[in-house]
Parts: sequence; structure tokens; C-alpha cells
Amino acid sequence: MILWCYLMAVFTDPGAVPENWRHDAEDSGNPSFSSSDEQESAPRYCSRCQNGKPPRCHHCSVCNRCVLKMDHHCIWVVNCVGARNYKYFLLFLVYTFIETVLDTLVLLPNFIEFFQDEHRRSSSPGDIAILFLAFVLNLAFALSLLCFIGMHASLVTRNTTSIEVYERKKSVSWKYDLGWKRNLEQVFGTKKLLWFVPLYSTEDLHNIPALRGMEFPTRSDAIV
Repeated sequence: MILWCYLMAVFTDPGAVPENWRHDAEDSGNPSFSSSDEQESAPRYCSRCQNGKPPRCHHCSVCNRCVLKMDHHCIWVVNCVGARNYKYFLLFLVYTFIETVLDTLVLLPNFIEFFQDEHRRSSSPGDIAILFLAFVLNLAFALSLLCFIGMHASLVTRNTTSIEVYERKKSVSWKYDLGWKRNLEQVFGTKKLLWFVPLYSTEDLHNIPALRGMEFPTRSDAIV
């Protein structure tokens, strides 16, 4: 599962803006648009890509292109994390965390053995030292992953990205926050059985625009 999720996160395009894309407001005859990422309600334009910017889209300086619902550029997956591969990235984190926890539990007896009297040890001093170091590294990695997963769980349940955190703080109520259940469905889909595998149902891909990264439902009572 780790390998499957990792490869999906690496090789799935996070979402690119179609060439010559324009906001509906521009197509209807309103030529005014802003290059500021902070003006989400107005049509936006990327001067570097020379193209329109859909809602929640941001320019990645590493990939040198705009990415749909960009969260961040991840050096570990050598790819941007965006609308179309965010689920795969999250699952990769979760399964890697589970693996490191299992490794830590398996190495725990060796960690305890390190502090026992020398005559009670079943392994050589060199092996014990290596296993002790492996335990410490796995534990540290598991704890760091737990913090990272906790942060992203908070973002997902609030329908926010890492980039949008600052922007969300400036609004009284976040317009993309549809409630934790619908927020989860915006990332994982409505088919609960597929939440734990890096796949989407055809029905979800067709019925949930957020999974394609071009359109996002908003709250009618949102206050900016």
C-alpha cells in the first residue's frame, strides 16, 4: 500500500490549468481580473503562465506552472500535491506511519535489551547498538509523521490547503468549509470503501467537481 500510494502521488498530475483558460466573468464581457491570490472572488490571472487562474489555484515556482488547488511542492514525491493527487499523498503518509509504528514495536524488545546487563543479552553488542539506533530512528520518524498527519487531518476537515491557512484566518467563515463530512468527501470521494485505497469511483469523478480541481462548492452564508 505504501508503494502503491507513493507511485500514485508521484506519477499523478496534481492538476494543470487548461491552455487559454478564462474565468466565466471574462467570457461574459467583464475584462477586469486581478493577479492577487488573495482576491478569490475576482477572476485571477497568472503573469508567469500567461493564463487565467481558477479558484484555489496557485503558481508553483519549482514546477514553473499553476497547479489546481495546490497544497505544497513535496520533495519526497518529486511532485506538487494538488487537487488530483492529494488523497494519494495523504494515504502514503498514513500507511508509512503505520509501517514505522509496527517497526518500532518489533524493535522495542531490542531497545529494552540494550539497557540490560551484558550477560543477559542474547545478541552481540554491535547488533544491539544497531537495533537500538534503528528503534530511535523509527520512533522519531513515526512521531514526526504523526504531527504531519495531524496537521493535514485538520486541513482536510476544514477544506483548507497549506497555502490557504493564512487566507482562511482573514475571513470570518471559510467559504469552502462545508462541514467535516462533506469536506472529507471533497478529497476522498463518497465511496467509503475506496477511502483507504488510491482510487476513485467513476461516479465520484463525474459528480464531485473538486476532485478535478476546477470548481468548488461554497457556503452561501460565508462571511469574508
